[in-house]
Amino acid sequence: MIDGVVLFSGGLDSLLTARLLMEQGLNVRCLHYVSPFFGSPNAQAHWQRLYGVDVEIADAGPQIVSQINSWPDHGFGKVMNPCVDCKIILLRLARLRMEELGGKFVATGEVLGQRPMSQRRDIMNRIMHEAGVDDLLLRPLCAQHLAPTPCELSGQVDRSRLLAIHGRGRLDQLALAEKYGFSEIPSPGGGCRLTERENARHYWPLRMHRKDASVEDYMLTGFGRQLWHAEDAAAYWMVAARNNKDNGRLREAQKDHDLLIGLCDLPGPLALLRDGADWPKDILQRACSQFLSYAPKAAGLDSARVWLKACDASQEILDCKPDLTRTFFTRPTWEEIKAEKHAIASKKEAERIEQRQKEKEERYQRRCQQQSQSSTEQQG
Repeated sequence: MIDGVVLFSGGLDSLLTARLLMEQGLNVRCLHYVSPFFGSPNAQAHWQRLYGVDVEIADAGPQIVSQINSWPDHGFGKVMNPCVDCKIILLRLARLRMEELGGKFVATGEVLGQRPMSQRRDIMNRIMHEAGVDDLLLRPLCAQHLAPTPCELSGQVDRSRLLAIHGRGRLDQLALAEKYGFSEIPSPGGGCRLTERENARHYWPLRMHRKDASVEDYMLTGFGRQLWHAEDAAAYWMVAARNNKDNGRLREAQKDHDLLIGLCDLPGPLALLRDGADWPKDILQRACSQFLSYAPKAAGLDSARVWLKACDASQEILDCKPDLTRTFFTRPTWEEIKAEKHAIASKKEAERIEQRQKEKEERYQRRCQQQSQSSTEQQG
């Protein structure tokens, strides 16, 4: 039986939250959620050894990927970070796990005013409400700036020993880390790859061109050269390895209908064509030609033989000329992504405004009908 759970990113704030509650003699379980975009699935023993916290690794990949594939209710941040919707998802998952473990609260390392998108007071309240944790959520680092929670009012958690940190400064957190004797100070947050523009250049084409993109698809964007070609409402995705480690990953990532590309007569990289078995012959030929440009031993030749291997080990060999222009398969610039993202966001906002206006008019019509009905009944 536990007292509560801590939403644990592995960053300094969530670590301090866990230790602050443990200092009160509370038995807390730290829940570290992982996805293709964040998380350290192999750090459990490291955290236990350095900081003495009980960490459980949990998978939030399917829920976060579904959110990215659609359009988050609260929108993306500056890049592709849906911070508000992501926190709502994680809190919902944490509540379910808390209930399974018999706990009474969910704690987070949030600090009022620290992050502009997700840690303003109004947004924090909205997150709490939409996640369904109004009566459960405890924020120990800034609790003195917030109303008492049920676990504080009941005496389960001693409110007088909770903190009043506010804003973006780190001095209070660093002082607390020194008090606890941390030999290694973790970064302020657990790190999210969705906040980085270079990663967005990998993620955005996937969410735009493959509406049913899976966790495995997003994992595949994490290495190699990510290259796309779109025409006639179809999109073709090639991942070209940069080194031998990438070669091994591509072999592991191959699924039904995928094709692997390699050199017949020379050592060199591999490439994976997602659903390549279904590609038109001319697209395959262009993919193989551009692939040769990434193989140093083949790029300077007039032509080279390339094999294409399916999951069932069936194989085809093509003779190709290296395409050194590398213009057929490309990836978008951040500026292109930003413009496309802004256009979609504007359209979504216009739709929301239109929907609110429609609902307003419907409410007005209902009131008119009710008033008319009431007037008719009084006259009768």
